[in-house]
Amino acid sequence: MAPQREWFEKDYYSVLGVPQGANEKDIKRAYKNLARKLHPDQNPGDSAAEERFKDVSAAYDVLGDATKRKEYDEVRQMVAAGYSPGGGGGGFGGAGFDGNFQNIRFDVGGEGGLGDILGGLFGGGRRGGRGGGARARNGPQRGHDLETELHLGFEDAVRGITTSVSFTADAQCSTCHGSGAAPGTNPEVCPQCHGSGSVAVDQGPFSFSQVCPNCGGRGQVVPTPCPTCHGRGVEVRPRTVKVRIPEGVADGQRIRVKGRGAAGTHGGEPGDLYVVVSVEPHPLFGRRGDDLTVHVPISFAEATLGAEVRVPTLDGSVTIRVKPGTQSGTALRVAGKGVKQGALIATLDVVVPRELSDEQRSALEQFATAFPDDPRAAFAADARSNDGA
Repeated sequence: MAPQREWFEKDYYSVLGVPQGANEKDIKRAYKNLARKLHPDQNPGDSAAEERFKDVSAAYDVLGDATKRKEYDEVRQMVAAGYSPGGGGGGFGGAGFDGNFQNIRFDVGGEGGLGDILGGLFGGGRRGGRGGGARARNGPQRGHDLETELHLGFEDAVRGITTSVSFTADAQCSTCHGSGAAPGTNPEVCPQCHGSGSVAVDQGPFSFSQVCPNCGGRGQVVPTPCPTCHGRGVEVRPRTVKVRIPEGVADGQRIRVKGRGAAGTHGGEPGDLYVVVSVEPHPLFGRRGDDLTVHVPISFAEATLGAEVRVPTLDGSVTIRVKPGTQSGTALRVAGKGVKQGALIATLDVVVPRELSDEQRSALEQFATAFPDDPRAAFAADARSNDGA
């Protein structure tokens, strides 16, 4: 990707409030916190917050992508050394370059290094080299990827659902349909660059192409800008996007909806929309991967003597067999009753009655007499053995 002129002007790390060495998780966390705080839905009518939101989105679009971030860091290294594009008549103003680049050192690297950066900024090359880099960079630009959150019920997440998400973001202008020109008018070929988007600049033995100052690299000018978008071709407005949530989506999972992100500028393709799913807990069921979990209370008599017990599932109830002598905490697996091909894991909890009638108490006392074995005897023997050790 060719570097953007804004990379020389803006410190995206400062925009997100993170240090230059921040890892991917810190950058994402900072972006989400700022985006949530500055989102136009949270600040209706606040143009300053809207602009700040755009800056934060642009910063994350670069720093959240490993390849773009590497190129951006190299550009910022150039800025720290005193280089700025366009200075001194569009050449190497501010850095005091001579023809052999002896006054400054950069980590050129391979693909995406300084060579690619200079090629992208100046059309790539010595006299007679290929041009068009300026136009490619400032012509059609892909829109930013967007992220929004969707709250789903537990059963909708398990079964899958088609639903809609609503948010506010850049969209193709509804008045000019992306052309940037007022209704009844059309963009015209730039008279300065004749549609190429760049103009030639001679620097001694070198010749570079520079972004056309008249059209900004588009190759076209808009004599009568659209009154809605002021020539940008996009506007900020509420949007509703239909999204298909697949069966078995997990809490926190990101669903990509291709081409439904922010609108591109100058006729560029739109970005993608990422829907982050937040699944509400179920009052009865839990989930471990594709298995559902449920706790089933059984009585002391059922655990001791064995029984057939009805167990709830998302599709009704099923009967499971409790073997005689089942211990509290025993887990039974019911195949095919989980998420997709998963199972239902039913954990049996033996319930101890809190209150007894006289008849029940008498029956239990007779039971205790009939079973005099101490269940803690083996435990006590092990404890004494450990004490002796």
